[in-house]
Amino acid sequence: MSDHIKKDRLYYDGACRLCCSEINQLRRLSGGKLVFVDVHTLPDNSPDKIARLERLHLELGAGEVLSGLDANVAAWQNTPVGFLFRPLRWPLIRALADRIYDSWASKRFRRLYGST
Repeated sequence: MSDHIKKDRLYYDGACRLCCSEINQLRRLSGGKLVFVDVHTLPDNSPDKIARLERLHLELGAGEVLSGLDANVAAWQNTPVGFLFRPLRWPLIRALADRIYDSWASKRFRRLYGST
């Protein structure tokens, strides 16, 4: 029965050194619970390619797609240290954490790819 369960797919920017460093940690700690997809391996005409380069995306096995810090925190829940990331979703911290992530992601994207 477990063969039919679809794994979560984490889409990341393989050209970003910091992103790849985190992905390597996730790979090591997730024990095969996640599928990792470098966005650069997607076809150029893929409708979500730019969005997935701009922010981390996690496609859950059930089909729901999370992005940004929601995707990051959810991905880490597949590891033994996932509990360390949960406070980033607490109401008093969430808005500030999202703002910081969004600002960083935007600057990273502009630095690597220019503006769109």
